[in-house]
Amino acid sequence: MLIAALPPQSGDFQTSPTPFIIAFGIGMLLGTMGHVYKSKTMVAIGIGMITLSTIVVPLFLAFTR
Repeated sequence: MLIAALPPQSGDFQTSPTPFIIAFGIGMLLGTMGHVYKSKTMVAIGIGMITLSTIVVPLFLAFTR
């Protein structure tokens, strides 16, 4: 399995990636549904969730720990 071949986490930032992956997936789903239903608000929420789960929250956690 690919995850088993990855090196162990080291340094101060040690957390499970599962919540980030789930938030990313929900953001993708919302963005896709927004495009299907032509809802700009839903697309914007999806893009926001993707940005938060991949950039903002991990950086915030890395700098505050």
